Amino acid sequence: MNDAPPAGGSRLSGAPPTGGSRLSGAPSTGGSRLSGAPSTRIAGLLALAGTGVIAGLASGHPELAVLAAPFLVLVGVGLALVRRPQLAATIELRRERVLEGEGTQVRVELRNDGETGAELELELARAGALAVDPDGSTVVRLARGDSATLEFTVVAQRWGAHAVGPLLVQARDPLGMTTWTGRLGDRVALKAFPHEQRLRALIMTTRTQPFVGTHVARARREGIEFADIRAFAPGDRVRQINWRATARRGSLYVTERHPEHSSDVVLLLDTFAEARGDAGGTLDSSVRAIASLARSYLERRDRVGLVDFGGTLHWLTPAFGTTQLYRVIDALLSSEIAFSYALRAVDSLPRRVLPPGALIVAITPLLDNRSVRLITDLHRRGADLAVIEVSPLPHFPPATKPSEQLPRRLWQLEREVLRGRLRSLGIGLTVWDGGDMLGPELEEVNAFRRSTRHSVRA
Repeated sequence: MNDAPPAGGSRLSGAPPTGGSRLSGAPSTGGSRLSGAPSTRIAGLLALAGTGVIAGLASGHPELAVLAAPFLVLVGVGLALVRRPQLAATIELRRERVLEGEGTQVRVELRNDGETGAELELELARAGALAVDPDGSTVVRLARGDSATLEFTVVAQRWGAHAVGPLLVQARDPLGMTTWTGRLGDRVALKAFPHEQRLRALIMTTRTQPFVGTHVARARREGIEFADIRAFAPGDRVRQINWRATARRGSLYVTERHPEHSSDVVLLLDTFAEARGDAGGTLDSSVRAIASLARSYLERRDRVGLVDFGGTLHWLTPAFGTTQLYRVIDALLSSEIAFSYALRAVDSLPRRVLPPGALIVAITPLLDNRSVRLITDLHRRGADLAVIEVSPLPHFPPATKPSEQLPRRLWQLEREVLRGRLRSLGIGLTVWDGGDMLGPELEEVNAFRRSTRHSVRA
């Protein structure tokens, strides 16, 4: 299997957010940071004055030089009246968190604290896959002590942590003699969450943890799910007595039940390599899948952890609740493909990241041999493992030439052999094309895991 060269950098951070999703963004205020330079108007006026003086001297008509004098006076007066503008800007987002493809309003407050008026030509800078409306430059005129409010709409075209601002400003004095350029305001962070799917079926876990959840444990203790009826024994509680069975049989009988436990789920994100096209890449699909799985498992009261296993190594230990969901999504927003030759192993992860009995779901395009080595190593260690292969084929250009079709076919056969080898080890593996439906692929993994367990028992 040929490895696809990874590129980019990973800056995944697992720090918890300070709170829930805030609807109003914190304003960012910045003062004037402008540098001035003479405008082209001064150069034009000086050129006219110089032309008149030279023409007067060359022709012997001093009145031509006198005609050039007003231009020199205008330049002198203009430079004498120039005052550095004292401008300030406040950038505020209506919402700091949006879904990819959604937009939010950006409110910009401008204030002129200088001694003279100013004409501003400004543009809202943005970093990341953001679209701004209105796009391009906007002209604003501010008198002395005046203020203005501008509104923009930014649309997050891709998930991630984007930056809005500062303002790129070009200011001119009223006579247009000097031009100041620079930036006003500070950057404001806009987080675009990936689209999630509502998953009715999830990959079922085989082991549970002694925490209250929604999974029916095989053990018989206090719980809700009925297990069996047996004769009363010393130590049984009175509330366990099944009075109907006792009345029919003439002696005490108790009801045994299965407790409801939770499970540990670790989502493994492969950031060694990706296939990328004009419409996105395998990393985009992987992030959307992990966000959907994390929300669905946490809603079932399972503990969910995250491991970014690639050029850089970061993790979140399994935990419960909505706070953990925000931790996972915030960490996903900064995940990128990181170039590295490092040969990472399972030993590089702390033990608390992979609790005993945890279900490990690896989301990977299987483009790097190190990912395959990690999966097989986890299987050898007895991990409860499932693999979702994010197919890179939709992101490759079509093979139109006969010289391209044969290598493409050989590469596909090579990947089929790899999948067969992983499945022969008993690893549940499915191929997902990154589309809108992930549920059928999860059902395929569950069916394979059930058949594997039955064959092992037989």
